[in-house]
Amino acid sequence: MEQELKTAGEMIDIFCRGNHGIRKGTCPECRALLGYVAQRLAKCPFMANKPRCSKCPVHCYKQEMKAKIRAVMKYSGPRMFLRHPILTGRHYLKNQG
Repeated sequence: MEQELKTAGEMIDIFCRGNHGIRKGTCPECRALLGYVAQRLAKCPFMANKPRCSKCPVHCYKQEMKAKIRAVMKYSGPRMFLRHPILTGRHYLKNQG
């Protein structure tokens, strides 16, 4: 779960920097999104055996937050490999299958 949260945090940071112009840290809206992600991960019933969210039988994100995190992933996904290649590789390998 810690790795999932770190990946989400880096993606949100890239998104905030590119879309909200924040150079250091994140804006309040993006911090709130990361807090929401952390809260959802902490309450995940699958814990260590967590599937990727798109394959999960339990949909724990509210529609509004789901839309926000999708926008973050769409923007940050292609940029993650350049900024965090090891983290991206681990995330990709974990989510295979």
